[in-house]
Amino acid sequence: MNAATVTAPATARPVRDEGRIGLRANLRHIGALVRRNIMQIRQDPESMFDVLLMPVVFTLLFVYVFGGAISGKGNQDVYVNYVVPGLMAMMGLSIAMAVGTGINDDFRKGVMDRFRTMPIARSSVLVAKIVVEVGRMLVAIAILLGVGFLLGLEIKTSVLELLAAVGLSLVFGASLTWIFILLGLTMKTAQAVQGMAMLVLMPLQFGSSIFTPPSTMPGWLESFTEYNPLSNLADAARALVNGGPVAHSVWMTLGWAAAITVVTAPLAIARFRKKA
Repeated sequence: MNAATVTAPATARPVRDEGRIGLRANLRHIGALVRRNIMQIRQDPESMFDVLLMPVVFTLLFVYVFGGAISGKGNQDVYVNYVVPGLMAMMGLSIAMAVGTGINDDFRKGVMDRFRTMPIARSSVLVAKIVVEVGRMLVAIAILLGVGFLLGLEIKTSVLELLAAVGLSLVFGASLTWIFILLGLTMKTAQAVQGMAMLVLMPLQFGSSIFTPPSTMPGWLESFTEYNPLSNLADAARALVNGGPVAHSVWMTLGWAAAITVVTAPLAIARFRKKA
């Protein structure tokens, strides 16, 4: 046989990596994973209990426990217009916490091993979870507003500004999910994720203007609330619903959302690639 006719050995087929997956394919993967997560919710409707019940319980609890102390006995309806816009900020934070435990549980059950064998962008798994969680936040905020209207909430601005408050809450809530995804990928167990999340959750929630005006707090705590991003979001939502200066709070909230996403999203994706 002529040596010139000898063919070179076949090279191994290149493995498709995330860098070679185009934007259209990425969006298709995200859509498929969003449908998967929604189907999981349909098969396990109990996973929506926090979304359906938390807004009702929290609104009733804080209006009738704190309302009389802050606005005077019998004037809880005044407190409704203060606390309900603030609770929009709390909904996003509380619901985002579930993402971390869900990610951690998926690794424990081996779900991520299946994703590892598929030619999909690793980031699409995380983005799909965030899309679903934002949808859950929207449901929770809708229920929160419904309960608020039943208790006497008044929109003193316009429907468009109310929608702007909802949108701002969703944008900030989406940024928070990256923090809890990173926790879920870092901690060893779902219980550890919940414990660490509560350590983050409690100071941010109660050291803010969500429930009470900062002017009633000690000086050191009042200073903390000024830098607390939840206070900025609560103040922005409150101004959009009740009227008043809004630009500073809105821009501060958007700035915090951008900063949180820019810092934690790359860390979470890198951690996910390494772990998956």
